[in-house]
Amino acid sequence: MRKIALVAAASAAALSLAACSEATEEAAEETVDSAAADTEANMEAAGESMEAAGDEVAEEAAEAAGEVEAEAEEAAAE
Repeated sequence: MRKIALVAAASAAALSLAACSEATEEAAEETVDSAAADTEANMEAAGESMEAAGDEVAEEAAEAAGEVEAEAEEAAAE
């Protein structure tokens, strides 16, 4: 009788661990999915920031080139 109770208790413990493991696995999967979504959003934001910075640098370079060209023309006219 004692062995039957021990086997029943061990079986119940194994089932509860299996259920816990499944819940843990689902929670881990949700965490990974959430982290992937966060990473994607951060990468998009970083890309947009880099693009905006590149546009700003290009505009400033164009302005500087225009100023150099104007000064060069002025110097040549003198």
